Amino acid sequence: MAGYRRQLYRDDAVVLRVQKLGESDRIITLFTRRHGRLRAVARGVRRTTSRFGARLEPFGHVDLQLAGDPKGNHGSSLHTVSQVEAIELYGKRFLGDYPRYTAASAIAETAERLTPVEREPSLRLFQLTLGAMKSLARGEHATTLVLDAYLLRGMAFAGWAPALAACAVCGEPGRHRAFSVPAGGAVCPDCRPPGAAHPAPATLQLMSALTSGDWGYADAAETGVRRECSGLVAAHLQWHLERALRSLPLVDRGAPAAGAVPAPGGAGPDVVPPRSGAGPVAGVNREMTE
Repeated sequence: MAGYRRQLYRDDAVVLRVQKLGESDRIITLFTRRHGRLRAVARGVRRTTSRFGARLEPFGHVDLQLAGDPKGNHGSSLHTVSQVEAIELYGKRFLGDYPRYTAASAIAETAERLTPVEREPSLRLFQLTLGAMKSLARGEHATTLVLDAYLLRGMAFAGWAPALAACAVCGEPGRHRAFSVPAGGAVCPDCRPPGAAHPAPATLQLMSALTSGDWGYADAAETGVRRECSGLVAAHLQWHLERALRSLPLVDRGAPAAGAVPAPGGAGPDVVPPRSGAGPVAGVNREMTE
């Protein structure tokens, strides 16, 4: 619009992703507290003389001054970073720790996928994302548990939470043994579709604990149960996203459980046949019904 001048505004954000632009600039994907996900150009941050290039690295929590229309009514969708102050640069703590770095990458990618509309505020998901980064940085819990808790709670915000305390099809209450990703979670014997997974009861209990924040139970879970839980969570998320997350197969989930059959690319066996565009998901043996 003729005569429009870009306004300045401040917000704090988690840096989700950075991309090269030209010879010295970067496009920064930000998840902000009050304005949702947006992209901004950081001029000259790849130069050695940049004043704030090191502050705009993935996984950092930063306070920014941005130039642009926060509502997106005028001008380019790309804002411009004019000032950055570091609140906590969590990425520095992950550089030498492969499990935590890959888990943080999966969290950042999931946050971006769960905010498909730019500049749409999502305060609860922002707080969840920031809390997950803090937990990873502090090493409070196993990295896979933090990641799976984030994925389960993020899906709950999106309306995709798997049914765990009742049948996903008929609603019959109880802890059911079968789990069907296309059906939406645990299913009773009458509603169990062909190809449903049959995880250990402790696996579904772990999923419930991670959803509710029962870290005492989650921290005591065995490695095999954690891996099985991760497979179900990853399958459920990618089914609803209708695409695979590139970072999930890279997450270090420890040694495979005895008897597990590896799938291509280092992931675990498929839980369900993936939708178009989705790759194999880690973790649970598929058991065909009789």
